[in-house]
Amino acid sequence: MITALYLAHLNPVTNAHVEIIEELKKDADVVKVMPVVFRDGEKEINSKSFPFNFETRKKMLESVFGNSIQVTDDYAFFAPFKKYMPPLLSSKSWQLRKQILRGVKGDFFSYTGDKAEGYMLKIYRLKPRVGERKSLSAASVKEKLYNAALGKESSWKEDVPVAIAKVIEEDWKTVEKFADLEDMTTRVVGMKFPKEGWSK
Repeated sequence: MITALYLAHLNPVTNAHVEIIEELKKDADVVKVMPVVFRDGEKEINSKSFPFNFETRKKMLESVFGNSIQVTDDYAFFAPFKKYMPPLLSSKSWQLRKQILRGVKGDFFSYTGDKAEGYMLKIYRLKPRVGERKSLSAASVKEKLYNAALGKESSWKEDVPVAIAKVIEEDWKTVEKFADLEDMTTRVVGMKFPKEGWSK
């Protein structure tokens, strides 16, 4: 049995993500999709960069794929996030690897469209396959969502499947909540973390 591991923000899930997952389904018996989650105890930390919570993103994925993929919150960072640094030397970062591989039986590979991320996945022995980066980014779709929430013209619905657009509309209050806020995230070693929960 071969499992494909797809670790991504998926905030929101876009046409590009759907295309990637469809490709992974052809190459693996099981596709385990893990939207990144940041937690402080039981509380999930969301921000302008990470507006939709795990359950909403899971709903987005299931609206397209049903139960044909596994969606788990095993790609979860627990506050204080600085304990995951530096990569490789931090025991927390290796603990994250164990979480990612939870329930995986047989052979596996991970997927990324980012060469730098592919290097990190290789260091953590997650057998990365580095694909071609898609032109559509979740960041650009998010910006379009925020523009729509602020009353500006926006074509965000062109960038997500119809079923996912419906999930987003059902959770429109989240888009409105973050649309006009400052982005409370920090970038460390090429990865974004919420400022809340970075150090405690």
